[in-house]
Amino acid sequence: MGVEWKNYNYEFEGIEKYLERIADKKSQLDALRPFPTAALKNIKESLTMEWTYNSNSIEGNTLTLQETKMVIEEGFTIKGKSLREHFEAVNHHDAIDFVESLVSSNYILTDKDILTVHGLVLQKIEKEFAGRYRNAGVRISGANFNPPNALKVDTYMTDLIEWLNNETIPINQVVKAAIFHHRFVWIHPFFDGNGRTVRLIFNLYLMKLGFPPAIILKNDRKKYYDALNKANNGDYSKIVLMVLQALERSIDIYLSNLTNTYDDYQPISSIVSEPDVPYGQEYVSLLARQGKIDAFKEGKNWYTSKDALNSYIDKRERKRTVKK
Repeated sequence: MGVEWKNYNYEFEGIEKYLERIADKKSQLDALRPFPTAALKNIKESLTMEWTYNSNSIEGNTLTLQETKMVIEEGFTIKGKSLREHFEAVNHHDAIDFVESLVSSNYILTDKDILTVHGLVLQKIEKEFAGRYRNAGVRISGANFNPPNALKVDTYMTDLIEWLNNETIPINQVVKAAIFHHRFVWIHPFFDGNGRTVRLIFNLYLMKLGFPPAIILKNDRKKYYDALNKANNGDYSKIVLMVLQALERSIDIYLSNLTNTYDDYQPISSIVSEPDVPYGQEYVSLLARQGKIDAFKEGKNWYTSKDALNSYIDKRERKRTVKK
């Protein structure tokens, strides 16, 4: 891997504004610390369940969110679902518990912790591979690359871990987490469980920084894999954008539950139906996807506020006035 992979392109139009907005929201969140115990418990339980459900679903698990909750909290067996799918839910939940036990502002990622997380992800499923780097080649269906030779995995992982822990690198830390996410997938250090493991580890890094976990949604599965494939060719803009969107959504959930200041967020379809909105749903949805307006995604729907859209309109009008 060497130094060549570190010449990455991750910028997209509006990225600085996006990063500023997330930094501002994190400041709002930090100002609310310490969080009320009851509120924090409810938020974490909800996000933990979402995290397990979405991460497993991306990999093909067919348990619904409600079924995932029943398996983890009640120990239910869901008719028609495989034993593996049940174990995947419990395993991932256990792995989150371990990851959260590591979180501290001075945490340094280690090879041992990555192997432990992977071991938890695959416990009771593939014991012979759990917590061990692969020792043979693999091919990934649908990907536009072949993972490196197994003999190079140790060296590549050591290089990647050192890069993540190096605090002198002049790059935004959220962007750094997104790039780490891709490089881990590119190395593909394990026979199985790579995706679930990296979505746990890169969130460990974000939580160390004081952020909530960034949850890649099942509904964005195709965009997620497309973004990773683009990163294989050196274009990190899409995977960075997806991580920013996922992170902002989680921050918004915290702020909404702790302050009730996000009650004016509505589905974009509702906002564009108002007579004074000059844009259609498709255009406003595009602005949301590109991070040009303050918005978050729930299921298949994007939510924003009238204030966020008006702010974008005002800025656009000011630019037009300056140009004239």
